[in-house]
Amino acid sequence: MTTASAAPVDVAPSPTAVPEHERVWLDRVAALLPELAATVAQDDRDARIPLEHLEALHATGLDAAFLPREHGGEALSYATLVAVVRMIATAHPSAATLWLMHLGAAHALVTLSAPEQATFFASELARGARFSNALSEPGGGNLFLTSQTDAPATDAGWSFTGRKMFITGSEVATHFFMNARVDGHRGFFGVTVDDTVSFPPIDETSGMRATRSRGVAFAATPLLKERLCAPPAPTYANLITVGFAFISIGIAEAALAQLKASATKPKPGATATLADAEWVRMETGMAWAEVEAAKALAERAAWLADQGDEAWIQASTTAKMLANEVAKRTAALMVRVAGGGGYLVKSPVQRIQRDAQAGALMAYSVPFSQGLVGGWFLDEA
Repeated sequence: MTTASAAPVDVAPSPTAVPEHERVWLDRVAALLPELAATVAQDDRDARIPLEHLEALHATGLDAAFLPREHGGEALSYATLVAVVRMIATAHPSAATLWLMHLGAAHALVTLSAPEQATFFASELARGARFSNALSEPGGGNLFLTSQTDAPATDAGWSFTGRKMFITGSEVATHFFMNARVDGHRGFFGVTVDDTVSFPPIDETSGMRATRSRGVAFAATPLLKERLCAPPAPTYANLITVGFAFISIGIAEAALAQLKASATKPKPGATATLADAEWVRMETGMAWAEVEAAKALAERAAWLADQGDEAWIQASTTAKMLANEVAKRTAALMVRVAGGGGYLVKSPVQRIQRDAQAGALMAYSVPFSQGLVGGWFLDEA
């Protein structure tokens, strides 16, 4: 079976639209989408990092363009960031996740490091080095920003021995954005992969398989004093947090596209299609509206980030929570409409359905986010 075409790149006019002078970047990404879509099924089956697609995205100049101007970038907007994530996710969700994690780690290191190290990491990103986040620890759950491992002091700074979990794209990474507890406080570092870093046998995920999300072991890995990052300003909006909802939105849009392909496909000898059934039309209408609502909420979070408004964090958490659940519901409807054919391994339906589950499990998970969002509302004066 052939994967249905993803949702169109252009959307209705919006107050959070991509600035006109930045739309060239969307055109460059759009040109790569057919190649991304062409390998998504095989990459999933092989649990293979699609490095060629990540390199193609880098070759457009996109990665470096998101850096601050003082580091050779164009300081592209969060509106452009989320539009790019959504576009890639409709075609290849694992590639979208890999790209967002890579860019978020690099951007954080450039933004939060001391000047000399910031210049180093910016040059590394520009030359094509890969970045990843080494934050989650066994048993850490949603508290991935608070390391539970004490790093003993050394002459050069500190060293880390332990494991990090669910590290996306770690096998191709040159540098990690990594955390540890140092001198009783949490610290974030830029860490270059060396022979103290190893990769135990992978326990593969059932969805988003091409991210190769996995555990990594560290044995006295140096945490250099000069690579200790400064705390982020309240107005600094982490790219991953702002963009995360759009991975689920892209998956939901791909589910809608596949639903439509299944519903409108003529059946041999039939005079009508499933698209003519009232229950399909009614439930599709609600699914479409939910996806649009999740997208509008997530775009608002990006707008707040572009304004430097501290409310971006609450808006992003709320948007991710909603988008994760909408993706799951939309995928479930897609499976019902596709019927038995969608259950076949060769069908894109089963892959989209598996991918749709991932966002709700990734920190902050939906249950954790629900508690946060409910508390913000109930405790508000």
